[in-house]
Amino acid sequence: MIIIIAAVAENSALGKNNTLLWHLPKDFKRFKEITSGHHIIMGRKTFESFPKPLPNRTHVIITRQKGYQAKGCIVVPDIKSAIAVCPKNEDLYIIGGGEIYTQSIGLSDKLDITLVHKSFDAEVFFPEIDLEIWELTSEIFNSKDEKHLYDYTFQTFIRKK
Repeated sequence: MIIIIAAVAENSALGKNNTLLWHLPKDFKRFKEITSGHHIIMGRKTFESFPKPLPNRTHVIITRQKGYQAKGCIVVPDIKSAIAVCPKNEDLYIIGGGEIYTQSIGLSDKLDITLVHKSFDAEVFFPEIDLEIWELTSEIFNSKDEKHLYDYTFQTFIRKK
């Protein structure tokens, strides 16, 4: 199954200056639990925003840069090549950024979204989730607290048949 996983603001904002716009420890924990042991597909800028590769995951990096290398990672030129290098019988996760989400939403089976209940000034945005195509199957609301500045909801969407 091809799964997009993303934290998205109410105005579809994802990030600015190659960084996230919020810090939600429970979302990071959920991301780690869901993606550990799997192939994760991302654009080069997303990969470069990490201090180091994420442990216990196979990184597939999409870039148009010729000769780009990242130790221990698979580098490919496009989304179709990224999907092709992943095992066919396992879940794979698309983790960003905005351009990669836009290219892959039409190829995906499931969306794991953390909806951050605020709008942000951003330069990268998530594509529209068309409810004619996607069915919301699960929602878990989380209130802001001392470690989370914003309310947020874990949402799962499945592609309608």
